[in-house]
Amino acid sequence: MQEFFPEIEVREEHAEAIARGLIAVARADGEIHPREAAMIGEFFASITDRVSEWGAFEREDNVAPDLLAMQLPSPELRALFVKTALLLAYADGAHGPGEAKLIAEYASAMDIAKDELDELELRVKEYLLSQLSHLANVEAVAEVAKEIDI
Repeated sequence: MQEFFPEIEVREEHAEAIARGLIAVARADGEIHPREAAMIGEFFASITDRVSEWGAFEREDNVAPDLLAMQLPSPELRALFVKTALLLAYADGAHGPGEAKLIAEYASAMDIAKDELDELELRVKEYLLSQLSHLANVEAVAEVAKEIDI
């Protein structure tokens, strides 16, 4: 099985671009949920020395899909963004239609075909479910699987 998050080089400028895209996805269904903010902050802090600066991105306009695609030049960086955006969409408990639409727009601008996006989403769902596989409450795990349509 292919590793979900393979090791790739993510430079600070890539982290900034990804954080800006994630903020746009988080805002797509209204406001940024605290779990979404924490996830974006942890991602940005894990790559940069400028932990507090990511919050300034919230005050900016959403990054345009074509600009984000340009800032993430490799297929690996683009896949990282899309997988992270999909994980973020589930962070608040609901992957809303606004998030789905924006992620699809970003993916399209990054030359990620619809079937590739569907495959990435399936891998994200499987990853999320695998994080629960150790739980003894099988019914709860089954309910989560049902909720994320897997």
